Amino acid sequence: MAWLNPPYRDGERLEIGGAQVRLSVSRRARRVSLRIDRARREVVAVAPSLRRLAEAAAFARQRRAWVAERLAELPAPRLLEAGETLVLFGAPFPLAEVGAIKREALAVFEARARAHCAALGVDAPRIAVTDARTRWGSCSPARPGRAAAIRLSWRLALAPRAVADYVVAHECAHLLEANHGPGFWRLVRTLVGDEKPPRAWLRAHGAALHAVDPPALRG
Repeated sequence: MAWLNPPYRDGERLEIGGAQVRLSVSRRARRVSLRIDRARREVVAVAPSLRRLAEAAAFARQRRAWVAERLAELPAPRLLEAGETLVLFGAPFPLAEVGAIKREALAVFEARARAHCAALGVDAPRIAVTDARTRWGSCSPARPGRAAAIRLSWRLALAPRAVADYVVAHECAHLLEANHGPGFWRLVRTLVGDEKPPRAWLRAHGAALHAVDPPALRG
């Protein structure tokens, strides 16, 4: 009967045990599973097909204690305020206004992108600073009628300089290699050396960076 299997939509959010659970269809998934989206501070219930979203929702309800425990482990949100001193790119930075972080990040990102692109023998792309919560950066290589562009999260300014520089180099390498194959990683290593330490740092501390949320930088 239809009422025993209510329809669910891909991307729909449910409240389970006081926590937000987002339903997601992934064609690459082989089974129903749960994962933590640290950037959005929510649990994602993954199903391999639309018809199995009800199963994913039921699985999340069965694991509500696990859901609550994992979310409780996330760093508490932190609101930045003008007047405090931050550490940007590993150095103290008096915060006269929250918008200054974005300007400082853009200046550093542009300088590092120019250096990496010169090493790669390509033109430096347009750099944009974003408030993205799902990725640290993204790259759109040049196409006929469209210039190349790289977008980077302003929160990388809160990371050590070497970590932020790795992400910039990563996206610059995508100007030549639009994949993550062996050739791509060779380019990254020619720019910043071993990529494993900065990637490990982001896995360990990324959630804390995403918890920082000054309203003036939103959008």
